[in-house]
Amino acid sequence: MSKLQLICLLAMLSIGTSSFADSNEAEVLKALSTYMDARNTRDFKTVVAMSSKSGTLDTNSDGSFHKPEAKQTIAYWEKSGGALTQYFYPEATSLSDDVVHVRFYSEGMVGDAGNMSDYRTRVTMNWVKERGKWVLRSAHYSPANFGGVHQTQVSDFEDE
Repeated sequence: MSKLQLICLLAMLSIGTSSFADSNEAEVLKALSTYMDARNTRDFKTVVAMSSKSGTLDTNSDGSFHKPEAKQTIAYWEKSGGALTQYFYPEATSLSDDVVHVRFYSEGMVGDAGNMSDYRTRVTMNWVKERGKWVLRSAHYSPANFGGVHQTQVSDFEDE
């Protein structure tokens, strides 16, 4: 194989991989939208269907430690209280052909009827492909109270 043929082959492979990754990222962002809408409308059948059958690994923003792996159920979600949240600035990054990392901010109200409180959090999720569908495998929620130890600097806003 000539050097030119090898270079062309490598270029085509990298273009194909990039397009595949972009496609996965777009599919997962669409799945995220469906998942978040289902949570807000209390369509827990859809929420459970969009969660990994192996269970999910979650860390909540309430300050508790990591939750053990749990298989999602409608009963669990019905007991969990209510939430009306919006999400902002979602980003998806393919980690492999069947794993996509997502991050975004979420704001809204959470709690039980008559006892709702403001809610603002940063979220990271890992979505995996199971049986041809993207499902949530892990989620980490961390408070976004805009305080803490990091002081914003000009370099935080520079593209590297």
